[in-house]
Amino acid sequence: MRFLFLVILLAGTGLGIIYPWATTNFSGHEIGTYRAYDRAGGFRPVEVALATADAPVRVLVDLTTLAPPVVKPARAILTITASTSGETVLAQALNFIDTTPRERSPQLPDPIFRDDAGLIRDVQPGTYRFVVGQGDADNVQIQRVDIILRSGGGEADARAQPVGFSLMAIGFIGLVLSLRRGGGRPENPNSQPPAPRWGRGADKS
Repeated sequence: MRFLFLVILLAGTGLGIIYPWATTNFSGHEIGTYRAYDRAGGFRPVEVALATADAPVRVLVDLTTLAPPVVKPARAILTITASTSGETVLAQALNFIDTTPRERSPQLPDPIFRDDAGLIRDVQPGTYRFVVGQGDADNVQIQRVDIILRSGGGEADARAQPVGFSLMAIGFIGLVLSLRRGGGRPENPNSQPPAPRWGRGADKS
């Protein structure tokens, strides 16, 4: 039973965590990475020519900071909008919660946080303008902001994550209960006191 619950736990982890993360970050192919902010030039709009064949386009934002930010779910670190021909096609507030920082290289150890700004599902050929701005979280030491566009970016099935989390809970609880039912360690025969050699109950061998 322990092996079965372990398999359920691993399956839930793959379905609830790994699958959505891989779909967001690695599906499709990268169109390009574009600098939207640095400390020397401040925030600047980014314009990218997109074609119908690029749809859907996944928009990711990399935030490089001088120190890990204090993230609060109710407050946004950055905002991003995307528009074409005067029409807004994407608007998102980003708080970078539940993101794991990474380093660009050993020579550039500043932490980088990535957040998913969403999908542009219907792409009309033309120039798209992406504008990044600072949110209402003012305690973040922003170093750089990059926009990453991925063509043909997939979207994880909305049912996968709840099912995955349920399997994780079942597997974890079942694994814990099976370990408890297994009892303690087997008794060591060498831990028993030696049988008496004379008197009542003496070893006759």
